[in-house]
Amino acid sequence: MNKRPTIIDVAKHAGVSKSTVARVMSGGEHASEKVVELVKAAAEEIGYQRNNLAVSMRSGRSGLIGIVVPDISNPFWAEVARGAQDAAMSIDSSLLIFSSDWSLERERKHLQALINTRVDGFVLNKVSDSIYQQPLESLGAPSILLGTTADLYPDKSSVGSDIIQGVGVALDYLGACGHEFPTLILGSERRLARAKFVSAVNQYYINRDVDPTNIETEDGCYTVDGGKAAMARILKRHSGDHLTIFAANDLMALGAILQARSEGLNCPNDVSIMGFDGVSAGEFCNPPLTTVAKPTREIGGQSIRMLQQLIEGESAITRRRLECKLLERGSVLGRSPKLTLAQTG
Repeated sequence: MNKRPTIIDVAKHAGVSKSTVARVMSGGEHASEKVVELVKAAAEEIGYQRNNLAVSMRSGRSGLIGIVVPDISNPFWAEVARGAQDAAMSIDSSLLIFSSDWSLERERKHLQALINTRVDGFVLNKVSDSIYQQPLESLGAPSILLGTTADLYPDKSSVGSDIIQGVGVALDYLGACGHEFPTLILGSERRLARAKFVSAVNQYYINRDVDPTNIETEDGCYTVDGGKAAMARILKRHSGDHLTIFAANDLMALGAILQARSEGLNCPNDVSIMGFDGVSAGEFCNPPLTTVAKPTREIGGQSIRMLQQLIEGESAITRRRLECKLLERGSVLGRSPKLTLAQTG
C-alpha cells in the first residue's frame, strides 16, 4: 500500500527544512519567492496534499461555513447561495448548503448538523417569524441573518434587499406607464415578508397623500401555482378594462401570466404584470417579465464577508439593506415614451 506523502517528504524533495515547508503551506511569511515556488513544485511532484483536519485542530478553524435557505429550488435562493459560494471560495472556505423547505424542524436539524460539523460560522434565513426559544448565540458559532425575518433580531447582524426602495421603484414605473393603482398579489399570510411588502406599498401612497385602503389585494403563496390561483380569482371579478397586477415575487407573477394566457388574455395588451425579485426565469417567459430585481448574489456574497468579520472577532452589529433595480421587459403596457424613475420610495 502506497504511503501518503507527508510534509517531511516534501522537505526532503525540496531540500529545505520541515519548518520551511510548514510556513509555505500555511501561507506564512519569512520565505522568499524562490523558496515558495520550490516547495510548491516539490509538493505537486510527489502528490502531497495538506491535512486540513490537522490544520483545523491546531488553528481552531475548520474552513467550513454553512448557509441554510428556505427553498434551494426557488431561483432566488439558488442565486443567493451562488453568491455565498463565490465569496466563500475567495476566503479559502468551503460552503455547506442546506435547504429547510420552509420546515422549522428541518431548519433546526440542519443547524445542529452544521454545529456538529464544527463550522466556523453560518448564514441563515429563518423559515418562521416566531423567535426561537433557544438564542442563536447558544449554538456556539457566529451567524448572519438574511431576509425580512432578521428584523426580529435587532441585536444580530443581517443583510437583505431594501424592500421600501424596491417597491417604490416598481410603483413609480407603473405610475409612469399610467397604471397608478395595481392589484396586489400577496404572499402567504402570517409571514413578515408579506407584512413588509404591504407596509411599503401603503407608505408609498400615504407619502403622496393617497388613501391606500382602496388598493385591491389577493392572497397567494410564493409559487407559480399560487400566482395562477390568485390570478384566476382576480379575473373572476374583472372584465373589459385593462388590468394591472403587481405580484410580491416573480414566481407568482409568472403564474399570473400563465393564468391570463389560459383565459385567452394577452399580456400586456389586456393585463400588465409586474414582478418582484429578478429571477432569471422571468427573462425567458412570453412576454419577458418586467420586474424589480433584488441583488441576490450580492446578498449572498455580503453575508459571507460579514460573517468572516465576525469569525475574525468583529463585534459591531451591521444591518445592510441593498438597493433593488428595475428590469424593464415586456409584461407592462407602456403609455409614456420616456420614463424618469425615482430610486427611492
